[in-house]
Amino acid sequence: MSTVNNDGYYEVLWPRGRRQVQLTRLAKRLETLEGKTVAQLWDFVYRGDEVFGWLEEGLKARFPDVRFVSWREFGSTHARDEREVLASLPQRFKDLGVDAAISGMGS
Repeated sequence: MSTVNNDGYYEVLWPRGRRQVQLTRLAKRLETLEGKTVAQLWDFVYRGDEVFGWLEEGLKARFPDVRFVSWREFGSTHARDEREVLASLPQRFKDLGVDAAISGMGS
């Protein structure tokens, strides 16, 4: 049996993996929602059908010309086909003239 002298130093592995996603700049925030089109995205988990109605009401009170594309247009963002739904969003947003999105809810 051989003895290895490492002078008290040992090889170790960093417990975190290598970064897989590079950070990118966030999109510029809209200055106003006036005249903008807002998409509603919902995971069908928690009362979005009610919450989005309240959000529309409150936002229309502040921005009378804001338009909404209902969550019904997009389907669930958390379901069997969520990967396809999410992958289709950039083109769908472009086709529908969407300027911003509200994504919710969860429990």
